[in-house]
Amino acid sequence: MASNATASVRPPSSSLPVGNQVGIAILSLAFVLGFPGNLFVVWSVYCRVKKRSVTCLLVLNLALADAFVLLGAPLFLRYLAASRWEFGSAACKLVHYLSSVNMYVSIYLICLMSMDRWLAVTRPFLSQRMRTKRALLALLLAVWVLAFVLSLPMPFYRSIVQRKSNNITLSYCIPYHWKSVGHKVFQYLFETIMACLLPFSLINTCYSSVVCRLQSAKFQRRAQGSRLIVLIICAFALFWLPYHIVNIIEVVGLLTDSQPVLAAAKAARPNVTAFAYFSSAVNPILYVFAGSSHIRQAGLSFMGKLFEATNSESRTTSTFTRSGRTGSSPDESSVLHTLSTKLGRTFKGKSEDRSGSVAGQEDHVPELKTLTGVQQKD
Repeated sequence: MASNATASVRPPSSSLPVGNQVGIAILSLAFVLGFPGNLFVVWSVYCRVKKRSVTCLLVLNLALADAFVLLGAPLFLRYLAASRWEFGSAACKLVHYLSSVNMYVSIYLICLMSMDRWLAVTRPFLSQRMRTKRALLALLLAVWVLAFVLSLPMPFYRSIVQRKSNNITLSYCIPYHWKSVGHKVFQYLFETIMACLLPFSLINTCYSSVVCRLQSAKFQRRAQGSRLIVLIICAFALFWLPYHIVNIIEVVGLLTDSQPVLAAAKAARPNVTAFAYFSSAVNPILYVFAGSSHIRQAGLSFMGKLFEATNSESRTTSTFTRSGRTGSSPDESSVLHTLSTKLGRTFKGKSEDRSGSVAGQEDHVPELKTLTGVQQKD
């Protein structure tokens, strides 16, 4: 429903509510930093990364989602500055729907990052078989489709409401639940369960398993990609947890019919929503800090070097976990492979030998025993 305002009087900035001023500051900073920052990430991946790892492609999709949702920031800024919605019902529903899609895409891409790291450490052979272009594209498509489906309730629970002020009819884009407690409880619980509790339970399970695995193996190599993913997870949690906490507070207030609790949730919601919106701008800043060691050497290509490092780390992790299972070291496996190549043969390491017999392997490669200093017996 379009606005029916007959006059347009913009209040001075000093008369704006404090909540509006805080929201304007957060959204302005998010747009100024986040939109060009995410475009720079997309450019770096497309133009500066030669070999794109799974983590790199997931980061690319995350940057695309963040850049896309930040396009709606000017509409929200105008809404806060004018204290009314001037863009019609369709735009009201669309921008909130896309914000919800971004929330789900972000958290489920982070879930894929965590699962990829878990497979690389605990199931290296399965990880290598699954790391194909077709499998990754199928997973990415599934994440996007899931996000669009899970966000469907959002446009139904957002509507234009008109109110009169000084003989002027103003339009507001606000949550609308047909005065039904059940609809409110459903929306806020659904968001918190599907965008917070379930995905973070999966992430915690994956990383707990990874930490236990690496600690038991005493793996002390650099893990640049792992640190980058952990930073992304922590940033998402920092910016979105207040929003979900307010959801839970409002649900408690609705179920107990506690007006003070409902009032507190209503007062906090605009600010925590703007704070959550800022999460779309923070990831490029994290990448700058994570790739700062490459800036002097690579210049504007430093982010490409950072993402290429995640590719080499994935290969190193898989090599470590494969060799760790059989008791041999990555360096030893590399030496044996080099020697076997010089002999013109394919050396099958212990992890690939179905019989597990070292003696059987040595009998098949007598020349290798001579090169490695092992004396053959008659």
